[in-house]
Amino acid sequence: MGRIKTIARRTFLIGSTAVVGGVAFGVYKLKETPPNPLTSAPGKTSLNAFVIINQDGVTLVAPKAEMGQGVQSTWAALIAEELDVEWEKVNVIHGPPAKAYYNSALLGLALPFTDYEIGPFKNNVREFVGEAAKLLNIQVTGGSTSMRDGFERMRIAGAAARETIKLAAANRLDIDVKNLRTENGFVITPDGTMLAYSELAEDAVLIAPPSVKLRDAKDWRILGKSMPRLDMLGKVTGTAEYAIDTKLDGMLFASVRFSPKRGAMTAFDRNGAESMPGVKQVLDLGDGVAVVATNTWLAMQAVDKIEIEWATSGIPDSSADFYENIKAAFDGEANSMARNDGDVDDQHSGTEIAAEYSVPLLAHTTMEPMNATAFLKDGHLTVWAGNQAPGSTQKVCARAAGLEIENVTVNTTLMGGGFGRRGETDFSEIAAKIAAMLPGVPVKTTWTREEDMRRDMYRPAAVARYRGVVENGKAVVLEGKVSAPSVIQQSSLRASGREMNGADREHVSGAFDQPYKVPNFRISGYLAPTELPIGYWRSVGASFNGFFFESFIDEMAHAASRDPLDFRIELARQKHAASAKVIETAAKLSNWSGKTEPGTGRGVAFSHTFGSSVCQVIEVKEIDGLIRINKVWIACDVGIALDPRNIEAQMTGGCLFGLSAAVMGEITLANQEVEQVNFPDYDALRMYNSPRFEVEILENNQHLGGVGEPGTPPAAAALSNALFDLTGRRARTLPLSKHFDFLL
Repeated sequence: MGRIKTIARRTFLIGSTAVVGGVAFGVYKLKETPPNPLTSAPGKTSLNAFVIINQDGVTLVAPKAEMGQGVQSTWAALIAEELDVEWEKVNVIHGPPAKAYYNSALLGLALPFTDYEIGPFKNNVREFVGEAAKLLNIQVTGGSTSMRDGFERMRIAGAAARETIKLAAANRLDIDVKNLRTENGFVITPDGTMLAYSELAEDAVLIAPPSVKLRDAKDWRILGKSMPRLDMLGKVTGTAEYAIDTKLDGMLFASVRFSPKRGAMTAFDRNGAESMPGVKQVLDLGDGVAVVATNTWLAMQAVDKIEIEWATSGIPDSSADFYENIKAAFDGEANSMARNDGDVDDQHSGTEIAAEYSVPLLAHTTMEPMNATAFLKDGHLTVWAGNQAPGSTQKVCARAAGLEIENVTVNTTLMGGGFGRRGETDFSEIAAKIAAMLPGVPVKTTWTREEDMRRDMYRPAAVARYRGVVENGKAVVLEGKVSAPSVIQQSSLRASGREMNGADREHVSGAFDQPYKVPNFRISGYLAPTELPIGYWRSVGASFNGFFFESFIDEMAHAASRDPLDFRIELARQKHAASAKVIETAAKLSNWSGKTEPGTGRGVAFSHTFGSSVCQVIEVKEIDGLIRINKVWIACDVGIALDPRNIEAQMTGGCLFGLSAAVMGEITLANQEVEQVNFPDYDALRMYNSPRFEVEILENNQHLGGVGEPGTPPAAAALSNALFDLTGRRARTLPLSKHFDFLL
């Protein structure tokens, strides 16, 4: 008991969560240790920690947010693989905003390297540049980078913890550390004596972690195997806690209303809301209003009673105007020419084809609407929010409450969907502003679904113009021009107050960076200015370029009188063998023959994004005059399959996300207002009309790739190509429900 009491004097404060007792381990290979991320308190110890071992077991302090992608489960497996503990018993909590929790992979991906061409040297450069993220405080969950960020760092943390604990045991028992082994959270001596990690935690505090060597993949016990998710039980039983589940003593509840035209508020009448029983206060937020009440439903009803006058804004009056602005950008200079092989302007014999494609604005429509809880007390603000960027969230909340950043604590919760939307900070900033107006009272601010959709940072609408030449069954020329508002320019302006300069390569991702060998190949990007807020959406630029590019590849194959799948294999085989293998695997998986029976259509699309190659074959059937998406075969190469079942889930989920958008996703404008405000206006595929899936995972790519987003880019094109096979009609605009009658 004396030893446990001694350990208990050491308390690690992680955000507003306290982990009592034990020892903390960070990643010690770094040349420069980032600033201490854990809050100090009198008589308590703070360390740079990823792993904390105490009498209750192992706690992983994860800097990556869990929004349904399974990241925290796999991070726990990375720790457990080297630490020799049962991974399902690892307790996972989200870390606070801190430079120590920087995303080492995200910044490296900004280098102008084509992903599939990266060899050892370029990969080392990418990793070196990625380390600079610690200086920029880039703590972000996004870009399908979580596993690439944590793959080595977390194993090092686990290995360092294991070897330090072994040294503590060796010192206590006066035995050579080489004679000790670890298993299931115990250090074991040659005679079978077992010492629990928790029993050795106090001794380990005094030992500098040694250099470690990571285990070879052939010796893995956990990684590479399918594992049940750590968050599964809580989610299926309803006990998992999201931001919207936050409960505090004395809490009040708020809802908000801002201009549907994105303009200023010129006047409002609060009388209708203030007279409602249970309404505590109506707050003037400057550009909108908030109602604070005794429950969320009452606050939402009351905010509807407020009569508000809105000014006009600079956003397009209609969708038609928006598209005209996008097309007008083609008349200016290109922002980027990320690929320019050969000479597309030279005269080439053969068959020339051209096509124009377009896609609409899209919303995120996360199942959990935007919400955050904020509590200002004694000059300190505490925020609970599902967010993808805790550092940015802390910064804007401090500004909103008029506080120094060190006086703001951000607690990152589970998220009911993110898809890039929770990388924004507006919903947390508004909650902090409301809390600052009501000091001493915790307030949960929840947006209505209508407000959520009207105030979204939309996936931009985009237009592409493609031209190609085929000769003797081969692609000779491929030129694409893509125009859309720039996501990176807008998001960087919101995040830092500065607009990004230079070429926006993300704008043309999923097009210029595809592993196809075409002798004359050029992709240009044109940026269309707009005041309508746009933002990151699952797979970003590849979400629309996947449709544009692979639809046109299909058109080229048909113009060349070639089988569309064989045409792609030939293009890929000359450039990237692993990608060609993925397409070949999809062919075998789906028993592709190039021929379909009447009433059935099949289409194929391939995309290499976020470090992973994905090929999808989609089958559609016409039944009683309606088209059903019958089955999808997916072959993917992620380099290293850390958890096959979770990869399969992400691939099918990403495909469904893309299919829903392709079939019916569309945000339209009229009189400067978004017309779709709830799910009846903006639906998704349901269980009854979703296809069956079959997935095969390969591991031929040279480096570990992402899995959260790569399943989305090929989906729309594969479906559109299948519909062409079924009907002979080529749809070049989305959503496809405007051209075909689906089972909906």
